[in-house]
Amino acid sequence: MTASEVSSETGPVVFAYDGSELADLGIDKAGRLLGDKSDALVLCVWQPFDVGFVPPKGTNLNADQTPEVKKAAELTAAVGASRAREAGFHARSMAIEAAPIWKGIVEVADQHDARLIVLSSHSRSGLTGAMAGSVARAVASHSLRTVMITHRSD
Repeated sequence: MTASEVSSETGPVVFAYDGSELADLGIDKAGRLLGDKSDALVLCVWQPFDVGFVPPKGTNLNADQTPEVKKAAELTAAVGASRAREAGFHARSMAIEAAPIWKGIVEVADQHDARLIVLSSHSRSGLTGAMAGSVARAVASHSLRTVMITHRSD
């Protein structure tokens, strides 16, 4: 599917946002490729005891304290939405609890009839990568929607 074909669809672009520099680069890359004023939903997915995102600087949290994690996830998503607005999107934010994380991303994209899911691959390798698995790979293999995976080298 080309960028113009994605642009002609009506649902929002869903950004799976974890607060990392790589996620910011994914938003910027999608903004350059799509080149339109798309609606966007910046989604931060968290799960207890393994939050799955990098909270904004200066935010301390205890992962077993659900209200703190939820608040940090909402703040992280809001930071991502601000970044998406800077990249030219009409963005809003959302934070949800889901396990596994990939499933939450796919379900939200389906609920909002997303025209595109954008996420970044951290390309972890070794035991950590094998144990944790790749959220990007899981989203791409389980979603019937168009998925754009960005990498640091993009």
